[in-house]
Amino acid sequence: QVQLVESGGGLVQPGGSLKLTCAASGFPFSSSTINWYRQAPGKERELVISIMPSGFITTHVESVRGRFTVSRDNAKSTVYLHMDRLRPEDTAQYYCHRISNGKDYWGQGTQVTVSS
Repeated sequence: QVQLVESGGGLVQPGGSLKLTCAASGFPFSSSTINWYRQAPGKERELVISIMPSGFITTHVESVRGRFTVSRDNAKSTVYLHMDRLRPEDTAQYYCHRISNGKDYWGQGTQVTVSS
């Protein structure tokens, strides 16, 4: 079955960096668009950034443009979210996501906390 497993979250100081990992299985990874969402306490889940099978990247949140990027390793069925110059407002649960035939698949999420 489809599995998406995130890891790499943690506590980081403002201005720091983190790399999140999404390990995928159970579907044709190399032909799938993978999305990263995040949800902060009391807020709706928002689509942050996407990577297409071609490697084309779309950033959906203006505040992360130039600070977050995403990469994929098709041989490992893994997507990475690289986050630099982190801000307190980036604090959220981060989720890996895929949609297929109208069905959403989510990982369990990984918590990122940006605080001094």
